[in-house]
Formats: sequence, C-alpha cells, structure tokens
Amino acid sequence: MTKQQFPLTPQLSALSDALTEAHARIQKDFASINPVVGINRQMRASGIGADVITIECLVANKRIFIILQDAVPDMATYQFGMRDTDPEPGYEKIAIGELTSEQLYQWIRDYFQA
Repeated sequence: MTKQQFPLTPQLSALSDALTEAHARIQKDFASINPVVGINRQMRASGIGADVITIECLVANKRIFIILQDAVPDMATYQFGMRDTDPEPGYEKIAIGELTSEQLYQWIRDYFQA
C-alpha cells in the first residue's frame, strides 16, 4: 500500500507541525536529548483507523507514545514508557487541541531529562 492510499488526517497533520516545532526547540535548548520522532501508519495499513507517533530518547532509553484514532478525532491517547519494553495497558487521554508545540516541548524536556 502506498502513502496516497492513506492521506494524513487533519489531526496527524497538525500534530506533525507541532512536533516539528517542539523538536527544533529541544535540539536548540538540549542537545543531549536529541529526540527521534516516528510516525507509524501500520495500524492503518492493517485496517485500523489509527496512527501511532513515537518520540524516543536513545540516551535516556525513554519513549512517549501518542495514538490518534479516527473514531475519537478530538482526543489522543498517550503514554510515557521505556524504549526496551512494550507499552503498558492504560493510556492517558488528552484533547487534540492541547497537543501544542509547547505541551510537546514540555513533555520531551521533562520526561527525557528526568
């Protein structure tokens, strides 16, 4: 399947823009964090209306998962975890509108430095 079959949802597009801005700020302010951001669309390719965003810090071995589900377009679920373990059951919820570049910056800064 090609990317043309799965255009970016408005939520994923907005979150990608916010992540780009937060990532640039983090790299400028905290060179040691150097987060790696990934967007996984394999769930969508498998017929599940959802996208997964991962933000990882290789140095701290930590990961932030964010899941955007088509069935709940105004909300995202998220979880802070470790890179070398599977996500735990139970995610937190946040309104899509609250996932600003500032919120993402704070999550990355606070979680990956801790």
